[in-house]
Parts: sequence; C-alpha cells; structure tokens
Amino acid sequence: MDRRELLRILALGSVSFAPLGLKSQSVSSDTPIKPKRIAPGDTIGLVSPSGITRSRDKVAVITETLDALGLKIKVDEHAMDRYGYLAGTDRDRAKAINQAFADPEIDGILTFIGGWGCARLLPLLDYELIRSNPKFIMGFSDITALLIAIYAKSGMVTYHGPSGRSNWNQFSVDYVRKVLFEGEKVVYENPKRLGDNLALVSNRTVTITPGLARGRLVGGNLTVLTALMGSSYLPDFRDHILFVEDIGEGIYRIDRMMTQLKLAGVLDQISGFIFGHCTDCDPDSGISSFTLEEVLEQHIKPLGIPAFRGAMIGHISDKFTVPVGIRAEMDADSGSFRLLEAPVS
Repeated sequence: MDRRELLRILALGSVSFAPLGLKSQSVSSDTPIKPKRIAPGDTIGLVSPSGITRSRDKVAVITETLDALGLKIKVDEHAMDRYGYLAGTDRDRAKAINQAFADPEIDGILTFIGGWGCARLLPLLDYELIRSNPKFIMGFSDITALLIAIYAKSGMVTYHGPSGRSNWNQFSVDYVRKVLFEGEKVVYENPKRLGDNLALVSNRTVTITPGLARGRLVGGNLTVLTALMGSSYLPDFRDHILFVEDIGEGIYRIDRMMTQLKLAGVLDQISGFIFGHCTDCDPDSGISSFTLEEVLEQHIKPLGIPAFRGAMIGHISDKFTVPVGIRAEMDADSGSFRLLEAPVS
C-alpha cells in the first residue's frame, strides 16, 4: 500500500457521516434566548421578507389591528417593493430584518405575508446582531424559514403565529395575547364548538400514537422545512416536538416530504409529533390515492412516539401562536399540548 492510499483510508476513517438533514451548525438550544414580552404602547416593525404586498389598504388594516391592541407600527421603507414575485430584492428584504432587530425604537417584528423567498435571505441575516437584540418575530407559511433559521443560528425563540395579513379574530388574538403579552404557560386545546350538531364535527384532533412527550417545540410549514434539509439553517432535532402544517399539496407530495424527513434522520430524533392542518390537501379524484391520514400513520406510527393530528396550526382562520424553542409537553390522547416555561422574558 502506497502513501497516497494510506492517507485516503485514514481520512475516510475520520469522517463523520451525519444524515443529510442534520447538517447543523446551530447554536445550542439548551437555554434559548427569550424576547421580552410586549406591552401596550410598544412599537411593532412590519417587514415583507417574502411575497409581494399588492395594496396599501392592507397596510392600513394591519395598522388599525395593531392600534386595537394598543400597539404602534413602523413600516419598513421597502415593504411595498416589487421584484418579480418577491417584495423587493434579497438584499433589501434581508436589510429590513437586520435593521428591525437593530432599531431601538422597535420592540417586536411582524411579517406581512408568506409566499416564497425567505430562504433566499438566510445567508444575508446577521445572526449575532439578532442574538444581541432579541425581539419577537412572528409569521407562518414561508416565514417558517426565518423562524427556524433564527432559532438555529442565534438561539433565540421565534413565534409561529399570525402574519400581518392573517385573520386577527378573537381566537387568534387570544393566543397572541397569552403568549406575547402575558407570557403564559399556555395550554393549546382545539375549540369544542358543537353548534347545532350532537357531536364535534369541526377542528377534531385524532390520536396517531397515544402517550405523553416532552421537548422543545420546533416546526412550521412542511414544504419550507423540507426545502432546508441539508443546509446549516436547521436546529438539532433531538428531544424536540415537531409540528408541521401545509396547504395545497397533493397527498403524494406530503408522502414524499415525510419520507425526506425520515431519510434525513429527523423523524428518528424527535420526541413527539403534531400535525396541524393541511388545507386543500385532498386526494386526487379519479385515481387511486392514499389519504393524508394513511400517509401520516405510515410514517409516524412506526416511530412509536406520541403523535396526533388536527391542531389549530396552519393556513386557517383560528390560529395558535406557537413559540419555537420553548419546552412543552404534548398529550397525544387528548390532542393538546402545553408550555412548560414562559414563552417570553
């Protein structure tokens, strides 16, 4: 054996073959940084890190919504920009986020809307700046990329909840208040509204695997999450409870993404699993297809971890505000989960 072959063998022996999805260079999440709670009179920065904002009337609605909560608003100068299907160039959208965290007048950050584009910003964000100026940042859908990357890279808690364009109804506002204003150890339970029915019809939860699980909450949109696999913008999933949701995806695509999470090693690391809502994700008509329920059972039941589906997470009107990075306990039998620590400082 010559010297070159010996060096090649020695080099191979020293390589650590981590699963693709676990290529993480994340900050330790053992003690995540909690943003301060929000209070009436605070100023919220409105940014557009993803899709286009097509109407200034929408900004007016958000301004009035925040005013009803006793909050002021500071709209980023690039919020109404258009660059193809994006709300401005990558550099300007990333700059808006960095500036909002650096601005001492801004107490929290609300994203305007989802769509696509947040993942393009991840290399341009100043995670040390974010870590040094913790503030809440909230949204859902495509905003998942920001929430997970900021949690992974800065160790700061982020919030999966309403975006500016969401329906800020009483249900959703109640959870925003409990989490961001009051810092409650929230119990997340679906509403049990019978209406004229003798049994619960809407917003049912279904147990996939019974039991209790504890871990830090992490998750968001399934499509966006799986698109980050193999990058350094994911956290260590060990001892985390994973929650996911989606919209407008074929069942075979959900199957493909769940398979990707399995092959990447993510599903083998989590302590619990919560599937929210998959809006408009019905099986294709006219062809043989699995149902969403069947796909989830195929992928999740073999893990043997507590799991349920149907939580009020997703592209729906009534929406939980879920802190990413906070310790929680889930009860798969009752289809609920609760925070074990305050979600803000």
